[in-house]
Parts: sequence; C-alpha cells; structure tokens
Amino acid sequence: MRPIVSLSAVVVSIVCAGTAAFAAKHKPGRAFVDPVHAGPSFLVQGEYAGVINTDDGKVKFGVQVIALGQAKFRAVAYKGGLPGAGWDGSDKIVTPGTMENGKTTFVGDKATGVIHDGVLTVFSPEGDKLSTFKKLHRKSPTLGAKPPKNARVLFDGTDLKQWEEGKIVEGHLLGVPARTKQKFRDFTLHIEFRTPYMPDARGQARGNSGVYLLDQYECQVLDSFGLNGENNECGGIYKIAKPKVNMCFPPLSWQTYDIDFHAARFDESGKRISPAVATIRHNGVVIHNQLKLAHTTPGGRQNDEKPGALYLQNHGNPVVYRNIWIVVKK
Repeated sequence: MRPIVSLSAVVVSIVCAGTAAFAAKHKPGRAFVDPVHAGPSFLVQGEYAGVINTDDGKVKFGVQVIALGQAKFRAVAYKGGLPGAGWDGSDKIVTPGTMENGKTTFVGDKATGVIHDGVLTVFSPEGDKLSTFKKLHRKSPTLGAKPPKNARVLFDGTDLKQWEEGKIVEGHLLGVPARTKQKFRDFTLHIEFRTPYMPDARGQARGNSGVYLLDQYECQVLDSFGLNGENNECGGIYKIAKPKVNMCFPPLSWQTYDIDFHAARFDESGKRISPAVATIRHNGVVIHNQLKLAHTTPGGRQNDEKPGALYLQNHGNPVVYRNIWIVVKK
C-alpha cells in the first residue's frame, strides 16, 4: 500500500546551486526587467501543477514558488489546482524555505520534493517517488488582444500622442508615470502590464504601480504573486475591495486587465444618484463583478467622480505597460 500523502506536509527541496552567492552580490530591492540577468532563483520561482495520490484518490494540486532573495523561498500549495485553474478555495499550505549549500528546502513531515529542470518531484519519507509536478507558464487568454474598429488606441509602442505625460522605455513599452490627454466616462479598457522581479523587496515595495480609472479609482498593480489577494495588492481596488481570487502571475510575466467601467451619475443639483460600477478581469478571470465603487481612492488627480483621464501610477518601481486601447460607450 502506497503512503497516504497530505500536501500540507510536502517538503519542496529546490536544487539551485549558486543562488546564495548571487543574492549576496546584489543590494536588497534591486529590480530586474530582463530574465537573462535575474539569476538562478528566478528560474526556480513560478507555478507548478500535478497530482497526488491520497486516501480520497488522485487529487490535483498547484504550487506557487516565490523567490524572496537572500537564499530564501516560499511555497504556497493549492488543493484542486492553481488560482483560477481549479483551486477549490480551501486553506493554502504555506511553507518557508532556506538555501543551504546550494539547496533550498521547504520542510514538512510526510513528503519531500525536489525541483530540477523545471520539474518538481515529490517523494515519500522513505524515498519512494509519489508524483511529478511540471512547471507552467500561464498566459492570459486576452494577451495581445487586438483593438476593435471602434476602439481608440492609447498606446501601441510607437508614440505618446495620446498622453499628457509618459515615456517610452525598452524601445516600445510605456513607462510610468503616464496620464492620457483625453478624459473618459463610460468605457471598456484593455491594458497589459509587467511587474519587475524584485526578490529582496516586500509588500508595497515590490513592483508597485496602479491603473487609475478616471484618474481617481485605483486598480492596484503589484507583484502579489503567491500572496493573499488584499485590496492593496494586485487586482485590489485600494481601500474598497479585494479581488475574488489572486490571479497575479509571477514577476516578469505579461498580465492583463480587461475593465468594463460605468461612471457615477448625478442629478441636476449635483447630488450623486448612483455610484461608479466596474467589472474587472485579471488574466481572463473575473475578480470584480459589477462592483459598486462607494468612493474614490487616494493618489489620483481627481476625486469628484466626474470624467477623468487614465492614469498609470509611478511608485518608484519599473512597471511597464503595453497594448492599451479603450472603447468609449455612448
């Protein structure tokens, strides 16, 4: 009879020689925008999926491995699959890991695992092979979406004609801060973004920016890969609502927001009679469905809930954007 495995006990031992020396060489908070220079820990961090034999039969699991710099990692395991791809919403299993002698180990009680060449192999305490988890590189189903004929292209990598402020970086990407010349009211927006790889940074210092609708409602942009998904993390509406699921991909992955927005309405006296409403898809998954925005959020230029610009916040990190287009509703 094969050993019964609880993923809460999985130990992920990551073979990654040289990571400790690499981490010590670079200053905390350094941001990498090119995977070629990101170091060996970048190759280990990411998403893995596989099946574990349990007393209930074969059960799918997803694992997110987060690089934390200074020879540290964290593994987050999800029963049913990765967020947005099968996770059943049950408690996540979070295990810290430490690099020693070129090996990073996440310690549990009833299993071990080794990541090598993009494959996580899970073993029993007796050394029996139980399962293999393959590394995945998920892509948003709307990545590279082409603007419809009635869309206004705000940025296609060639110029800044639609922007009051902004800069082109890396040859064809939009750097922050950036704010459109035109103000908008009701619209459908498509925007793609990439957070930098900052393994030594934490929280709001790790790939921080924001997409401000009407220059006053912030949909957070942050490297929140593997975090809980709060209102100040990626996909959150700051101080209003956290995303239904944390769909943040690993840093340096291209991600998408597809936003349907309806502005607040006012009567003739200027009294608000209905709030702004937003439906937001992050990497193709609905994270806010007809969310009523009770108030504006700090950081934008406006707070009157009237038509405003699209503003991409600069928070000191090299977050970049591309393929931005909008369909204005009449």
